[in-house]
Amino acid sequence: MLVLPDRDAAEEAVEALGERFGVVEEPRLVRDALAGEDDAEDAQWLVVLRDEEGRLDPGELDSFAGEWEGWREEP
Repeated sequence: MLVLPDRDAAEEAVEALGERFGVVEEPRLVRDALAGEDDAEDAQWLVVLRDEEGRLDPGELDSFAGEWEGWREEP
């Protein structure tokens, strides 16, 4: 799962995942608001990836998310 600061970054990352990592199944985008916050500025966007075969390198995903000021988290 990648955590990104806004929807634009998340949408760009989803597009780039296919090109850079060969991800075939489109990841899900999920808005994650901080507890009790409805303001869009207080939300983060999650890009949920399925990698059951373990093809994606965690270090490369960390660097990839960092390009959008985000990070990778284990589910």
